[in-house]
Amino acid sequence: MRIKSAVQTKKHKKKYFRIAKVYYSNKRNRWRAVKQQVEKSLVSAYRDRKKKKRYFKSLWILRINSLSRESGLSYSRFIAGLKKAGVEINRKMLADLATQDVNSFRQLAEVAKAALK
Repeated sequence: MRIKSAVQTKKHKKKYFRIAKVYYSNKRNRWRAVKQQVEKSLVSAYRDRKKKKRYFKSLWILRINSLSRESGLSYSRFIAGLKKAGVEINRKMLADLATQDVNSFRQLAEVAKAALK
């Protein structure tokens, strides 16, 4: 007995076409173009979710560095001082302090300076 795969094929294609609904021109309604574009888009989405984390970490470091230099420390000396002082706070929170609460950040900078001496 011959087994037809119409149901599975239709389900598979429907999934791809649903993703491709917002694409331009033939990339939304021609199977070959849809398949290529959706696969490329999914690869890019996966890769860029990882890149996003890198971009945010570099942004946090930039913000911390700019304010720590105002306090007379480089970024690396500031982080080293915090580690010596036993302050366990991540870069995201430090960057948030640098933008929201400058006085608290300056107090942390003083703690780091004291620990380095």
